[in-house]
Amino acid sequence: MCGRTACTLAADEVSRASQYRDRGGQRRQPRWKDGDSDKYRPSYNKSPQSLSPVLLSQRHFVKNAPVDECVLAAMRWGLVPAWFRENDPNKMQYSTNNCRSESLLEKKSYKDPLLKGQRCVILADGFYEWRRQEKDKQPFFIYFPQTQGPAPVKTEEQDEGTPCKEDPQTCTSEEGSGDQKEEDKGDREWRGWRLLTIAGLFDCWTPPSGGDPLYTYTVITVDASPNLQGIHDRMPAILDGEEEVRKWLDFGEVKSLDALKLLQSKNTLTFHPVSSFVNNSRNNSPECLQPVDPQAKEPKLSASSKMMMGWLKSSTHPKRKESDTGEVKQEGHPRETRPKKQLKPAGPLQQWLQGASKKPRTN
Repeated sequence: MCGRTACTLAADEVSRASQYRDRGGQRRQPRWKDGDSDKYRPSYNKSPQSLSPVLLSQRHFVKNAPVDECVLAAMRWGLVPAWFRENDPNKMQYSTNNCRSESLLEKKSYKDPLLKGQRCVILADGFYEWRRQEKDKQPFFIYFPQTQGPAPVKTEEQDEGTPCKEDPQTCTSEEGSGDQKEEDKGDREWRGWRLLTIAGLFDCWTPPSGGDPLYTYTVITVDASPNLQGIHDRMPAILDGEEEVRKWLDFGEVKSLDALKLLQSKNTLTFHPVSSFVNNSRNNSPECLQPVDPQAKEPKLSASSKMMMGWLKSSTHPKRKESDTGEVKQEGHPRETRPKKQLKPAGPLQQWLQGASKKPRTN
């Protein structure tokens, strides 16, 4: 299952982190659907009913758009079928946060959007899962293995042999118009945190009495990979690499039955234990994903966590200051207000947290 995720990137960073190649092999940067970048809020602790960044084909919104052109949208977690007749989507009598890959063609709620090509990719830093223990549950943060440290970003100018005169961490120029700089962003390859790409289905529901349409999604799950079976027997269906993402979204070229073949258990994720601080979905801060020692008894924040909290409270990155704190409380997880003793984060996670404490991450 998948009941909690994290997506801490700002809206413009999500766009850059989800660059893709179209059928012709050209690298593209998806734009946000009109107004949706303002609806999205970064969060260390996203629960069902909250809005998450979702990647899908632009043709779902613009009928004459190329089917392989992608767009970002902010969709609510928990699929509301188009045929649902109540005026309040919260009156759904059953959970549609997750759907099992084995039963996609058996249940109308999922079969209809699947056969209509309404496939999407949910984007997240990672997801949380709880391992049952004797008296309680130990939460884990699960994500793609990250590269060891950020690499300088190459621009088109550098490819022609001209060195970058700016900070090699960002490699952007302050010269030129805003439009030019925005256009240049699409040419820069993302070198930050590699987002999880999770297979999902979406639907568009309109209240029978009239009103704005509501776009919602469900996370498709498969049997857990061998390295995750000790935590839980199910996991989200992960799309590993640009080619799998392209095939899942390209409903014009890849038909539904062929797309289902992409839903496989993949032994490609890594994980670390985190504090039970994450159990309460109202808690939304770096402690949620900080590595901990499950055996430690004395709660203590790590230096990285303190730096990140100070950075979030500062005015250096207003886009991340407005994080998503209005999450819906999850049942079944005990409340905890303080994290357990922290272990020193290792490798790229530490670099990501410490780098963010120095200045807004732009690459």
